Amino acid sequence: MSKYLSMLAAAAIAATGMLAPVEADAFQAAAARPATVTNDVTLVAQKPKQPAEKFRRRVVRLVTDEKPGTIIIDTNNKFLYYVEGGNRATRYGVGVGREGFGWSGVVKIGRKEEWPSWRPPAQMRAREAAKGHMLPVVQEGGIDNPLGARAMYLFKGGRDTIFRIHGTNQPWTIGLNMSSGCIRMMNKDVEHLYERASIGTKVIVVGPGNRQGKVSFEDRGIDLLRTILGG
Repeated sequence: MSKYLSMLAAAAIAATGMLAPVEADAFQAAAARPATVTNDVTLVAQKPKQPAEKFRRRVVRLVTDEKPGTIIIDTNNKFLYYVEGGNRATRYGVGVGREGFGWSGVVKIGRKEEWPSWRPPAQMRAREAAKGHMLPVVQEGGIDNPLGARAMYLFKGGRDTIFRIHGTNQPWTIGLNMSSGCIRMMNKDVEHLYERASIGTKVIVVGPGNRQGKVSFEDRGIDLLRTILGG
């Protein structure tokens, strides 16, 4: 019996030796995968980090005189509020414009699109080309598209501002200043908001320059019961 066990042990060791190089090669291949660039953000071959807990969707007590259905975006704290009425709002974590690309103002949702195509502005393509990063003129919608699952196009005076509220294939950027001015959301959150916000929805972006004017809103924290029950 001992001789039989010894043979089994030797076989197991040999099998381990055969498997180890395969696993190592697979790891090295993944590590050697080149980084790609989309929408001014470098993607690396690693497991994506998740946003901080505070940026997860929650129902909160929000004191405001804005009408139900209004969207308020607090770019300083990286929160988007969908006003429910009765001093309540659904709060989402967002990513916003990096230094030099922040903005403020009152706009409206002028168009909506599911799995939108991405058309980076000429200025962005030129800026990235100067860094050696060639962006496409058009990238069709899909899981690798920087605009994610949904996009809501922001208009001012009937004209496209070129800013959007959209999803992202880079969820770890939520809570950061990383974009070229667009408002990023996790895909599951932008899908949730997309179903609720209609064309014509008022969007107040509170940010640099105070162009949004005076906005009264106060986040008094999570409404635990409504968050647990789903709003």
